[in-house]
Amino acid sequence: MTDLAPYPPEWLPEGVRSRFVEGVNGLRVHILEAGPADGSRPLVLLLHGFPELAYSWRKVMLPLATAGYHVVAPDQRGYGRTTGWDPAYDGDLYSYRRLNIVRDALGLVSALGYRSVACVVGHDFGSPVAAWCAVTRPDIFRSAVLMSAPFGGTPAWPFPAGAAPAREGLDAALAALQRPRMHYQHYYQTPAANENMWHAPQGIHAFLRGYYHYKSADWEGNRPHPLPDGSAASFAMLPTYYVMDRGQGMAETVAPFAPSAAHITANAWLPEPEMAVYAAEYGRTGFQGGLQWYRSGNLGAAEMDLYAGRRIEVPCMFIAGASDWGPFQSPGALDRMRDVACSAFQGTHLLPGAGHWVQQEQPAATASLLVDFLARNAVR
Repeated sequence: MTDLAPYPPEWLPEGVRSRFVEGVNGLRVHILEAGPADGSRPLVLLLHGFPELAYSWRKVMLPLATAGYHVVAPDQRGYGRTTGWDPAYDGDLYSYRRLNIVRDALGLVSALGYRSVACVVGHDFGSPVAAWCAVTRPDIFRSAVLMSAPFGGTPAWPFPAGAAPAREGLDAALAALQRPRMHYQHYYQTPAANENMWHAPQGIHAFLRGYYHYKSADWEGNRPHPLPDGSAASFAMLPTYYVMDRGQGMAETVAPFAPSAAHITANAWLPEPEMAVYAAEYGRTGFQGGLQWYRSGNLGAAEMDLYAGRRIEVPCMFIAGASDWGPFQSPGALDRMRDVACSAFQGTHLLPGAGHWVQQEQPAATASLLVDFLARNAVR
């Protein structure tokens, strides 16, 4: 994998470039970028989630560059054309812990020749990484925008006595329901998950097409609302891409919700040539690198305790699709982000016509919010 080339130009919008940055925390990082890379403009760093790539930001990069920024989106550790990570299920899991992913971002900023970032933007699993960038190094990451996954805050301080993980016992409670269920994050930690999705019965292209459709505004069943509490009965209200039927893999979970041929033809936000990029990249790498993020969370808990009680002190904003269940899948997180986790919170924006893939489903509205946020805070 070390001889991978940049993306072919036909994969990218005109003005978006693909290249590699060497020596970033043990990685050779593949990035997409837009705008001059000579240090004359402030840097905006875009961090993707699962199962996505730097490619997921292709539609918002040019508007940000036109507004006067050097825009960089990396394939994060475990993804795409970035190399140097361990792809084995039983491999180096410790390197995927949260603060080492933050170190990846910090190392990339340094390798690009910058000493500060105008804004770090994170979507899905990139959202907590962006949040922790802002928590740990507010002198470098001068503002943050979190997307789809709200940041519930750092560990509590003082440490509560006998505190238990929020989801302790959830898997057993979901299994005990009359219709036995399983949380997707539990499934993603199993050895079977990568093989099930990588070699899905319907093929990887059809699997990813179904997965993206099921979590988008195109699936009319996505009508999110806050959950009453953290009980198994409440979690069972979530669509099956979050709380699966027990005994099924993700490939089987999304198959009944695959879009029709007419839906695919009409899809303007992810037409088939763009869908083929995801299928080609994941067809080559599989999903295990991204799945390691779900398996490594507790490994970094001790060092994250060093930041107990700290807030995001730089300007912060939250964006999600109005049809995205992501803001509600962790009960109370949206309110904690606004009221506790951030000291300079500047609003929640739920965009109509978008589900989980907000920067792809509604790129113009997303880019407009980002540009306005940067201008409002004079982060240059």
